[in-house]
Amino acid sequence: MLGLGSLSVGIGAQKGATGGEWRTYAGDLASTHYAPLDQINKDNFNKLEVAWRFKTDAFGPRPEFNFQSTPLMVGGVVYTTAGSRRAVVALDAGTGEMLWMHSENEGKRGDAAPRQLSGRGLAYWSDANGRDARILYVTPGYRMLALDAKTGNPVSTFGKNGVVDLKLDDDQEMDLIGGEVGLHAAPVIGKDTIIIGAAHLSGTAPKSRRNEKGYVRGFDVRTGKRMWIFHTIPQDGEYGTETWEGDSRKYTGNAGVWSQMSIDEELGLVYLPVELPTGDYYGGHRPGNTLFGESLVAVDLKTGKRKWHFQFVHHGVWDMDIPCAPVLADLTVNGRPVKAVLQPTKQGWIYSFNRETGEPIWPIEERAVEQSTVPMEKTSPTQPFVTRPAPFDRQGVSLDDLIDYTPELKAEAVKLVSKYKLGPIFTPPVVSKWDGPMGTLMLPSTTGGANWQGASFDPETKMLYIYSSTQISVLSLVPPEGTQSDMAYVRGTATDPNAPPRPAASAQTPVLAVAGAEPSGPVMTVQGLPLVKPPYATITAYDMNKGEIVWRIAHGETPDNIRNHPALKGLNIPRTGRLGRIGILVTKTLTIAGEGGFFTDSNGVRGARLRAYDKATGNEVGSVFMPAGQTGTPMTYMHNGRQFILVPISGGTYSGELLAFAVPKS
Repeated sequence: MLGLGSLSVGIGAQKGATGGEWRTYAGDLASTHYAPLDQINKDNFNKLEVAWRFKTDAFGPRPEFNFQSTPLMVGGVVYTTAGSRRAVVALDAGTGEMLWMHSENEGKRGDAAPRQLSGRGLAYWSDANGRDARILYVTPGYRMLALDAKTGNPVSTFGKNGVVDLKLDDDQEMDLIGGEVGLHAAPVIGKDTIIIGAAHLSGTAPKSRRNEKGYVRGFDVRTGKRMWIFHTIPQDGEYGTETWEGDSRKYTGNAGVWSQMSIDEELGLVYLPVELPTGDYYGGHRPGNTLFGESLVAVDLKTGKRKWHFQFVHHGVWDMDIPCAPVLADLTVNGRPVKAVLQPTKQGWIYSFNRETGEPIWPIEERAVEQSTVPMEKTSPTQPFVTRPAPFDRQGVSLDDLIDYTPELKAEAVKLVSKYKLGPIFTPPVVSKWDGPMGTLMLPSTTGGANWQGASFDPETKMLYIYSSTQISVLSLVPPEGTQSDMAYVRGTATDPNAPPRPAASAQTPVLAVAGAEPSGPVMTVQGLPLVKPPYATITAYDMNKGEIVWRIAHGETPDNIRNHPALKGLNIPRTGRLGRIGILVTKTLTIAGEGGFFTDSNGVRGARLRAYDKATGNEVGSVFMPAGQTGTPMTYMHNGRQFILVPISGGTYSGELLAFAVPKS
């Protein structure tokens, strides 16, 4: 059984999860999040019961309230990361009983890690005969471990006693304790090569224009030996150096791949979605288009050599990191077969390419955009615009995007934004002034649009599904006074010139809080209501053979603070959707996604719903209760003739829990 499963990962890379198992983070190496199972369907979804549940409280020194791990299931065993220490746990797939657990206490190194908690998952590997099965994962302290899949013990022949220190052998010097590199994403393995990216400290105000570089590396799955490295910021003599002016590429950092990656084993290519170089909103210190920032790069799986790339944003200053795995899809476009790669982005576009050559499937046009007025900043005169398919979210901010439940609320919103700069996508940030403009308003927000959860794809119908959050961010720059930063400007909020000087910021804290940065953080509101008109969260379905939207729905109930707001009393408010980080599971007949956050129903019960939609039409066909919102992407598998759906939930004061839903045995 294990041998058959190990072969199916490569052979069925664009066919979703096969054999009733879920052997890699996204179901397959194509990142489809699809399984052709149909025991759970529209006729019984409302009847699902919690077959078992697994709480993560005990797996770390404190509870975790942002549990993002998507488990694997191989050979009747569920594997997941869990808790604030990012332990690895093996569970019985039928009952949830714990079979083994492995945890690392990394001391100061773990405490200083830029990416902590459970992370998003792990990887499974075995040889072609199903032997030597092992689990690979990355700790918060940026160490890669190989564990025996049967016992949880470290594999002594891998690295040094089962451990590869990812802060070493990285073509740069790095502090082993404080070096600002980690990873939330799960490793991805193709043809016995482990691919590892890099993530840095999240936030809006970098400590310096200098930072660790986010290189990508390939390792031998048996020994842990480094096979190759791809410099996302090119070194001397490498492709792309001419896109960096002066010596900026030598001191600039970041440009990591913090999201999931995808692999085409048949073509021998791995697809790298790269983030910005340092920093997110100001680039005066890094002049030029700065490859490979905000690019999709295809590299050779065995050597790491670049095959092709496409840069989505030139000299980015909008935090439009490429946040999620590209989806590999075999399409038929205008009657011709195309091996495609589809990249969702924060800006609300699906960029579509021939994954062999990098040629766009539909035209992507370079168009003139407004230039920055920030001193010492030099933005690109043009940016790439997708012509097909249409975006899955609103782009740019105009008065038409503002709240319009009532004329009074709309008037208040118009007055509020009168001191801000409005404009289309790629309108640059401004230096904040008390008398205006205080900042640039941006849609989608700095967190998307799409974020790390990405899209899901049905290889049979060629339909792609993506969740999107709709909220406004404020992009405003201020001089980094009172800090140790050598940046010319950092992101902040407008400051009264008569106000006292700002205190120095610590290395862990942005200079100023920023409106709209996270769904749970401070946002611009009108009487506590979102500045932007609904819907606030949607699922969009595309026919990717045609590049056309088939349906779009608001996903999630209207939040309590909107449904019960006194200014809206007596109004019929349609479902608005709820913000979150919502990944989608696709099965033979259903599109399945949980709500984010909490909702109080008519009986006073507070929780969230796991919802199922007819994947062809978007019509809701059922839902079940969850005690907290979805925070990790669901997965599904078959075990002893029974289909299970596993959903990671957490949030508020509700710590991480894995819920296993199934049809009642009776």
